[in-house]
Amino acid sequence: MTPSYLWTQQLRPIYDKAVDLYRQGNRDLESYFTPEETSFLTSIGLRPINLYDYAEDLVNYGEPEWNTVLLIVAARRDYFLYHQHEVTANTVTNAAELPPKPEELDGIPWLPRIIAKATCFLKGGLCHEIMYGCGGDRRFLKEHDIHPADFLRMVWATEGDHGKILTFVRNTKA
Repeated sequence: MTPSYLWTQQLRPIYDKAVDLYRQGNRDLESYFTPEETSFLTSIGLRPINLYDYAEDLVNYGEPEWNTVLLIVAARRDYFLYHQHEVTANTVTNAAELPPKPEELDGIPWLPRIIAKATCFLKGGLCHEIMYGCGGDRRFLKEHDIHPADFLRMVWATEGDHGKILTFVRNTKA
């Protein structure tokens, strides 16, 4: 695929459609997107569940809003295009494989879990039950004053090195 100058303009109506369908009470993910829309999502490294999850949380919790979703998706898209060379991970990480929610890294709860989730999201390998940017992730990232997309890019840049990510988190905390 050649990266498209207009990919963000293609994504926005698909995202808006997902939000509208969720607001209307539609919970049938299979009915959300046309084959063309699904193909476009696939071309930027996403699965339909990714937009469904963001629409669900926006409707239910008021976040993440469009700008945050766009930045998160841009990080995933860049990883998919330029690191994975348009090949998504062929394994899916299930919820039980993630570090438990209370697990700590150097006294910081949730950090091992969000590192694992970010890594899996970047690779396109999170199961349907797990979302990068969920309420727990947002709470953690707000507490440490880190934008979700910045955290993704740090995980990518450090290749998931827990020590480097720990330093990043410690240096950004307000």
